[in-house]
Amino acid sequence: MSGTWPRRVTVDLDAGHVTIEDASRGTRTVPMASADAFAAVSAAYLRCGWDAKYVYSFSWLGRPIIQLPDDAFRMQELIFSLQPDVIVETGVAHGGSLIFYASLCKLIGKGRVIGVEVELRAPNRAAIDAHPLRPMISLVDGSSVDAATVAKVRAAIKPSEKVMVLLDSKHTREHVAAELEAYAPLVSVGSYLVAMDGIMQHLVGAPRSQPGWAADNPAQAARDFAARRKDFQLVEPLPPFNEGAVKTRVSYCPDAFLKRVA
Repeated sequence: MSGTWPRRVTVDLDAGHVTIEDASRGTRTVPMASADAFAAVSAAYLRCGWDAKYVYSFSWLGRPIIQLPDDAFRMQELIFSLQPDVIVETGVAHGGSLIFYASLCKLIGKGRVIGVEVELRAPNRAAIDAHPLRPMISLVDGSSVDAATVAKVRAAIKPSEKVMVLLDSKHTREHVAAELEAYAPLVSVGSYLVAMDGIMQHLVGAPRSQPGWAADNPAQAARDFAARRKDFQLVEPLPPFNEGAVKTRVSYCPDAFLKRVA
């Protein structure tokens, strides 16, 4: 969800409506079935989930995956649509995302995954090495913005392969900006460069947040990148199926999807 979150959300389940208070539109009451109500309740859900560390409660095929399920589901839609030959992910952590993407490649019958991690902990490396999907995964050790690391990733990709890149390592504006510049040349035309976890811009004042997150976040880095480039645009991937009233994502990753257009 992009834009500004509401200041206050009141849900009346009996009456079937939601009252929303925000700085731009004041206070209004809307039906529960409306897209506005869903957006407001979703913002409250995302903030509550952050405070309660909800995203730290999932695994994929045996490995912890620190992702909102909504984001993972939307990512599989995009991966199936793109049918990439290579998915590069910076930031491995427990390896759950790598395993998730590798399993999608296995199901599609096409693709492999390259994971980049500055310091992969020994237990996580051992678990990834022991996983049945390990043959579909390459690991590159080093800082994601180090020239030698980027060169190793580039060397592992054939010129004819379709590549998408997911940035999920250090989430400062400066670091993500450097990653965007470093990995943009690897992304195929028509594919995506994705800056994860821009939700930070909405979390100032929440537990484990920092005062500077309003500007120091991946979403701002992605907006800056799109503003100065002609070959990438911020483009929301459209879901292949939607018969509902909601047209926006519930996501930890607002303003994340940079599509290479040239």
